[in-house]
Amino acid sequence: MVEVVLRAVRVDVGSATPLLLLEEVGGSRVLPIFIGAPEATAIAYALQGVQAPRPMSHDLLGDVISALGAKLFAVEIVDLIDNTFYANLRLLREGCEVLVSARPSDAVALALRVGAPLLVADELMAAEGQYVEVELDDEDDEGELVAEAMDEDSLLSELRDFLDTVRPEDFDQ
Repeated sequence: MVEVVLRAVRVDVGSATPLLLLEEVGGSRVLPIFIGAPEATAIAYALQGVQAPRPMSHDLLGDVISALGAKLFAVEIVDLIDNTFYANLRLLREGCEVLVSARPSDAVALALRVGAPLLVADELMAAEGQYVEVELDDEDDEGELVAEAMDEDSLLSELRDFLDTVRPEDFDQ
């Protein structure tokens, strides 16, 4: 398994569809996964630490897992079949591991809320991962280049613009 981090939530210009960019830790490959607008919103809320007055679905699921005495110890994105990604929630309860199938978007939203690591199957990353150049802009005090930080405000602004303009007909493809 390859550990990844959520690099960004973007909107694909051509299809007007949100996508996750999962970047491998210590590498330069990125796994793009197209997701729905509600899931993109849930992930953006998690990134911003937005607290709803009542639990949202992913908060509720995290609470249920905890109430049952289990812990989400990893999210694994394991397969791509017919252009659909598959993920598993790896839970630990009373010393036993439980695998629960999930959509990657829901799994990522949950992992962000509970602090669980994100993993991608080696074969999947090898087949679907895309190499990207990390933009380097500044030097730190020791003269080493440091990667440009993501601007979460611009991410949220881009997502809000998409949500303001998307229509139900856009998803009838």
